[in-house]
Amino acid sequence: NFSVPTGNFGDILAGFLAKKLGLPVGKLICASNANNVLTDFITTGTYDKRRPLLKTTSPSMDILVSSNLERLLYLMSGNTETVARLMDDLNKKGFYQIDSSLLAAVQQQFWAGFCDDAGAKETIARVWQKNHYLCDPHTAAGWAVAEDYVNQTNDSRPMVVLSTASAYKFPAAVLSALDGDLSGDEFAQMDALEALTQVPMPNNLRGLKEKRERHTTVIGKDTMLSYVQELQF
Repeated sequence: NFSVPTGNFGDILAGFLAKKLGLPVGKLICASNANNVLTDFITTGTYDKRRPLLKTTSPSMDILVSSNLERLLYLMSGNTETVARLMDDLNKKGFYQIDSSLLAAVQQQFWAGFCDDAGAKETIARVWQKNHYLCDPHTAAGWAVAEDYVNQTNDSRPMVVLSTASAYKFPAAVLSALDGDLSGDEFAQMDALEALTQVPMPNNLRGLKEKRERHTTVIGKDTMLSYVQELQF
């Protein structure tokens, strides 16, 4: 079984394709954060984007429209007209509902759960204390949902939790979970995280503070077109 921290459904869709190509995959577990639109869809068959987009400590999963899900619907239904109708419903109504046979096919391959920021924080601390593994918030969501799956299904097959980012990309969230020193900017927080855990900082982040800042222009979305038109290439 594979538990995949999921936002736009690309990584877990790749797992589904790998399974179709012959990789021995059991259940594909779709792990979301508090933006749990995919959890609701896989559980009920209704995809409903009519909800607030929550800002979380796992921003790569802060998504309400998972564009790669359209590809899965086609692969499982084989019907372009069905997929076009569902996407039209999503655009015009804000939601769509798949039929019971398609939902059964999805649920045969996928299981879904979600983990909010509080759960991710608790998981980061617990996994560090028990396993001495340093999770970022996305990986923590995948870990927590993997545990939920095992507890709810008693499936004893080996479990792979995909770790999708370095903890050093989210030093404040990880330090907070470990009761570390949050003072200073993100560079200081990375140093504090390394001092606290003795887990080496990735080389591409070490010394980043001393690099020259190359892109500093900030523009409003209403001026993007004129800005691009005026660029000298």
